Amino acid sequence: MIANYHSHTTRCHHASGTQREFVETAIASGFRIWGFSDHTPYPFDNGYVSRIRMLPEELESYAEETLRLQREYRDQIEIHLGLEAEYYPRHFEALLRLCEGFPIEYLILGQHAVGEESDGIYSGFPTAEERVLAAYCDQVSAGLDTGCFLYVAHPDLINYTGDEKTYEKHIRPLCRKMKELGIPGEINLLGMLDHRNYPNPLFWRIAAEENVDAVIGVDAHHVRNISLPQCEKKAVEMAEQLHLRLLPRLDLPSSGTSNSPL
Repeated sequence: MIANYHSHTTRCHHASGTQREFVETAIASGFRIWGFSDHTPYPFDNGYVSRIRMLPEELESYAEETLRLQREYRDQIEIHLGLEAEYYPRHFEALLRLCEGFPIEYLILGQHAVGEESDGIYSGFPTAEERVLAAYCDQVSAGLDTGCFLYVAHPDLINYTGDEKTYEKHIRPLCRKMKELGIPGEINLLGMLDHRNYPNPLFWRIAAEENVDAVIGVDAHHVRNISLPQCEKKAVEMAEQLHLRLLPRLDLPSSGTSNSPL
């Protein structure tokens, strides 16, 4: 890997290590491009305070530190400022307004909850209910329609345990939407490392059949997660077996253009 666009900071309350340590480890591991995409703050309007994302007031320090490291290490590695966000329709416009004052280069869509985070269903919980699978796919698809997202992080996070026919019934239209909009999906190395329900071979078989492009994402929450050569090898082998096109790097939208996330 030469590029990774999916990594976190301590501001999300479930990661460790300084951003400087992340950057220096990425350089030592051979990366030429490193994107920070910590879990976005969300301006919930019902008093709910998330324990898995930065607070709105932390966004400024996140942007400042990332840009400071970008300047300091500009001769050694290309650093980008991004965010990982869910698509919560009721709050999404407020999120975009919150981010407007910061030079956010990209958003990646990581749909961790079906519905709303405060009272919805965690996407990774096992479920045999078709309605949950359908709602997840519909919510991700609606998020993609906003035109704000660079790619879909762990698009196979939904942990559907029912029959394959039903899974394909809902996943295939989502993959077609990704292909139609030219939005890649992410083969997530952290899921592979922790033996989670993703990467899901069935999802990626369907994605390959629909000619969806793929990108490998480290999803680094700790410095020790940055270099994962065995997981990377497995991801590449899976892509080759399925004839998936792996993108080594992504073209980020320029701020202020029609393709800019904000």
